[in-house]
Amino acid sequence: MQQIRLIGTFIFIFVACSMLPAQTPVFVSGTEGFKSFRIPAIVKASNGDLLAFAEGRVAGSGDFGDIDIVMKRSQDGGKSWSAIQTVAAYDNLQAGNPAPVFDQSDPAYPQGRLFLFYNTGNNHENEVRKGNGLREVWYKTSTDQGKTWSEPVNITLMTHRPNQPKVNPKYNFKEDWRSYANTPGHAMQFTTGKFKGRIYIAANHSAGDPKPKSTDYQAHGFYSDDHGKTFRISEDISFEGSNEATAAEISGGRLLFNSRNQKGDVKARIVAVSSDGGAKWDTTYFDPNLPDPVCEGSILTIGRSKTGNILAFSNAADTQKRDNLTLRISFDDGKTWAKSYLIDKSTNNEEDFTAYSDLVQTGKNSVGVLYERNDYKSISFKIMNWKK
Repeated sequence: MQQIRLIGTFIFIFVACSMLPAQTPVFVSGTEGFKSFRIPAIVKASNGDLLAFAEGRVAGSGDFGDIDIVMKRSQDGGKSWSAIQTVAAYDNLQAGNPAPVFDQSDPAYPQGRLFLFYNTGNNHENEVRKGNGLREVWYKTSTDQGKTWSEPVNITLMTHRPNQPKVNPKYNFKEDWRSYANTPGHAMQFTTGKFKGRIYIAANHSAGDPKPKSTDYQAHGFYSDDHGKTFRISEDISFEGSNEATAAEISGGRLLFNSRNQKGDVKARIVAVSSDGGAKWDTTYFDPNLPDPVCEGSILTIGRSKTGNILAFSNAADTQKRDNLTLRISFDDGKTWAKSYLIDKSTNNEEDFTAYSDLVQTGKNSVGVLYERNDYKSISFKIMNWKK
C-alpha cells in the first residue's frame, strides 16, 4: 500500500510539472567561459528588449572569487537570447549582486537611462564580517538599451558606512558596517506621487563583529532623487537578521520592502512599509502567507486595482529547502495574496531544485521569471500568465 502511495505521489508530481509552461535556458554553467552562473536579475528596456543579468563565476560556484557581471538580450520576448556580454568586472576579484533599473524620468535622457548597481569585494563574506576586507558599491549606466556602458562610478561613501581606516582612510564611519550587498534582482523607481522619479535600491549590511544566528545583519535601502548624482541611506529594518531584500511601489506613493530572515527562526518573509519613500518604516512584520527557507525573493509592481497596487512576488515557497518556486499575485498592496502559481520545482531528484529568481513585466497579464534551477546548473526564463 505504501509503495502504491509513493508511486501515485511521483506520478502526480511528474504530471503537474510536465504541465508547467516551458522554460528557456539563458545562462548554462560550464559554458561561454564560466564554470557557474548565479544571482539572476532582469529588466525590460525602453525598446521592449529583455535584459538578463547574472554573476558569471569564472572558476567555480563559490560566492567569492573571479566573478563578473554578465548580460544577455532577448528581442523576441524571451524565446531566444544573445551571446554573453560582460558588463562589469573587478580584475580577478568579485563584482556581483547586479541590480538594474531604468530611470524613465530624467529630462536629459528622454529615451531613459539604464542603471546597473553592483558590489565589489576583496574577501569572502565571512571574512569581511570579521573586518578582514571591504565591500564597495558602484553603478554603471547605459543610454542605448544596454549595448554600451559608462565607466563605473563608486558611490560607497554615500551608500555604505564601513569603518575601515586601515584599508582606506576615507572609510571611517562610526557605524562599522562590514558585509554589504545590494538586493539580488532589479532595483525600482517610483512612478507616481510625492516621490515620483526616486530610484530605490534595497540592500543589507552586517554591523560590527559576527553575532550568533546572523543577528549582525540588517536590511536597509538607499535612494537617489537627482538621477544618480547623490544618494541617501534609509533607516535600518528593525528586525535583526533581515538580509537580502527587494522593494516595490504600492498605492499612495508608499513603498513595500520585502526581506529574507537570515536567522531562520521564522521561515517567512519580513515585510516593512514606508510612507516616506523608503526612508523610514511605519511598520515591520513577518508575513506568514509568504513561506521562505532563507532564500532570495523578488517583488514587482505590475498594475493597479480598486484596492491598491497589483504586486507579483516570487520565491522558493518552502520552509525546509530551496525549491517549489512560486509566483503570487496581490491586488491590495501585498496585504493578501489572492493567486498562486507554481513556476518550477524538483521532481524525483532532490538535487533538481529551484532557488533565486527575478521578475519582469512582459504584458498586461503576464510576467517573466528569470530563475535558478537544477542545482544551480542553469538560469532559465519562463513566461507566467497570471490572469486567466
